[in-house]
Amino acid sequence: MTVQEQFGQIDIYVFDQILRGNITPGMTVLDAGCGYGRNLVWLLREGAEVFTLDADAGCVEHVLALAKELAPQLPAENFRAGAIEVMPFADEFADVVICNSVLHFARDEQHFLKMVEELWRVVKPGGLLFVRLGSRIGMEFEHVRGQMFRIGDGSEWFLVDEAALIDMMQQMDGILVDPLKTTVVQEYRCMTTWVVRKRR
Repeated sequence: MTVQEQFGQIDIYVFDQILRGNITPGMTVLDAGCGYGRNLVWLLREGAEVFTLDADAGCVEHVLALAKELAPQLPAENFRAGAIEVMPFADEFADVVICNSVLHFARDEQHFLKMVEELWRVVKPGGLLFVRLGSRIGMEFEHVRGQMFRIGDGSEWFLVDEAALIDMMQQMDGILVDPLKTTVVQEYRCMTTWVVRKRR
């Protein structure tokens, strides 16, 4: 089996957390905003207790089909359609919550903070919140309104800066697992990885 077959099109920063033992097959993992499941192939194959949520029902159907192939023991109700700001999951049920390339689509600050609050709500004490999101760390963008900025392709994103992420982590009483890591895509966007552990 090739590495690509084993891990799929996994985000390199999720892969990094797996390599370092922060995400393991013995964990309960929620992928909030899972898309087509690019970060789930290895976890499904290795027997993790995977849950997903996505606003796009077509994505959910795709991931459910993937799960039936790689992890037929998982019940279909683990794979839900819905909004991150009102997730249908119990408090503190997941060892790891992944939210990859979603939060910058927030409509405004209230929407953004509600999504972060919900993501944090479902993380177990001692568990991990992995977020990859657009930011203003490393590039300047055209300001539209509030925290909305126009990125290189002309679309409008809700963009945070380093101070906002650190402030949220402190308000959540979380522990920063890694220094903030930002990839700058020339004249287009910045993507920051924010990994926070919930205190026990």
